[in-house]
Parts: sequence; structure tokens; C-alpha cells
Amino acid sequence: MQVFIRSSPARMAVIISLFLFAITVAINPRSLNMAAFGSILLLTLLLSFAAAGQTMVLIGGGLDFTVGAVMSSAAILTTYVMDSQNGRFLLVFTLAMGMGALIGLLNGYCSVKIDLPPMIVTMAVGNVVTRMSYVLTQGNPSGYPSPNFVGSVINKLWGFLPSLTLYALVLWPLVFFLLNRSRYGKQLYMMGNNPTAAQLTGVKTDKIRILMYVFSAMLSALAGMLGAAYMNLARCQIFDEYAFSSLVAVIVGGTAFTGGIGSYGGSIAGALLMTVLSNGLTVLALSSPVRNIVQGVVLLLLLIMYNRARAVRQ
Repeated sequence: MQVFIRSSPARMAVIISLFLFAITVAINPRSLNMAAFGSILLLTLLLSFAAAGQTMVLIGGGLDFTVGAVMSSAAILTTYVMDSQNGRFLLVFTLAMGMGALIGLLNGYCSVKIDLPPMIVTMAVGNVVTRMSYVLTQGNPSGYPSPNFVGSVINKLWGFLPSLTLYALVLWPLVFFLLNRSRYGKQLYMMGNNPTAAQLTGVKTDKIRILMYVFSAMLSALAGMLGAAYMNLARCQIFDEYAFSSLVAVIVGGTAFTGGIGSYGGSIAGALLMTVLSNGLTVLALSSPVRNIVQGVVLLLLLIMYNRARAVRQ
């Protein structure tokens, strides 16, 4: 099992997702309906957007725990600026991308130029961002996303397909191109696999590492915007769990903690697995403590199976 998972982690994540969904349907046949498919797809898409930047960071040998904090702050910004008014999408998008870029730049500068541990830096920055959200809103964010923006996320195409899919048709190819076809993507993989060799071949590793944090924060901000439309509200720390969920989705999808190994397709498959698991536990109507225990045990088993030994690269 472990050998098969390591040879094709993305395919295995999809197989496990189908298996878990089949168990859910067998226990509760009423969960087999088009509405359930649409809900699973929507949540998978949202998590895959959050996991996009996390994928880049892990491939580059870093770690980003600000994903949830940036998403929550971007959601608050979205509802505050839109305030139920149509026609403000571009303004909100510009402000959210700017906020994400600044947070990513701070993460990158502290991790690369000051040479602080990425885990500590991103946790600290994420905590600062969260506390600033509380200070600026007094713990009570105001406003709502515009009706048109909400509709562009949750409306159904052909009766079950969420319109959020249209965003994925734009974002997914961009991320795939950036990682697999662009010069930046090739240098990112090279740096994650062997930073010393990458530097000796002329790769500006500091620039690449800083940019991966900037891209991660900007993609997290976009996910937060879309999440605000999905939830139709925003509050402090509303998406904080996405810091953990996106990280697990990326690892389950085959991206290695050690860097240089991984793909965005695997992260999408990992997002599907995380969503199906959460949906199954919800359908089973387990209490919150029991659901958290079961989810933790299942994820622990998955991570054990997906464990990779660090290769000798130096």
C-alpha cells in the first residue's frame, strides 16, 4: 500500500476519496444526491485554491501557516468594502491582492533575508494578522458581499455544478503553467530539490523563495474573497482551519516536506480527500468531539502512509 501511494499519491487520494464516499453512502443512502455532489465540489474547489500557494511553498522547501489568517482577513476586507453593493469586485480584488502581497513579502523577507525558521515566522505573522483583524473590527466585522459576487460563487450550473468552477477554469491553468511550464516553476523545483546546486547554476534563490511566499499569500487572499461569498458573511478567524487543511491536502497529494517533489494536481486530489472525509463525518451526525477524534486518527494514518524519507541531495 505504501509503495503504491508513493508511486502515485494523487491517484491514491482519489481512490481513497471514492472509498470514503462509498462508505458514507452505504451508511446513509440519503447522502447520495446532486446537492451533495455540488457541495463537495464547491468545498473542494475552495480548498484547492487555498492549497495552490501552499503547494508552491512546500515545493520550494518552505512552510506557510498564514493561509488561514490571510483568508479570514481577506474575507473581512471583502464584506467591508463591498457592503452588499455590486460593482466593487475589482476594487476588492486589488485591495486583497495588495494585502496578500505585503503579508507574503513580510513572510519571505523574514524567512530568507533574516534567515528565521519559516514555521515560526509564518505562525507569528499569521497571529499578528489575526490580532489586527480583531483590533480594526473590534471583533465585529461589518458588511456583506455583493449579491452578484455571491451568485458568481454559489449559483448552480446545470442544476448541480457550482459557478465557482468558472474561477477554477481560470486559476487552475495559471497555477499549472506557473509550476510546470514557466522558468520560475523550473527554478522553484530545482531550488527545493537542491538549493546549493540551484545557486551554483545561477538561480537567484532568495528571489525565488520570497516570491513563493508572495504568491502563496495572494492566492490565500483570493480564496478568502471567494470564501466570503460562499459563507455570505465574514468574521475574525472564520477560515483559520484552512492553514491546517491546506497543508494536509498538499502533503496527501504527494508534495514532500523536504521540497522539490510535488504537483498541483496532487494537491487538488488531496483537497478532494479532505472534503470527502469532512463531509462523511458530518453526514454520520457524529458529535463535534467524536468527529474531531475520528478525523485526526484518519489523517494520522494517511500521513503515516504518505511519509517520505529525505533523499540525499547534497
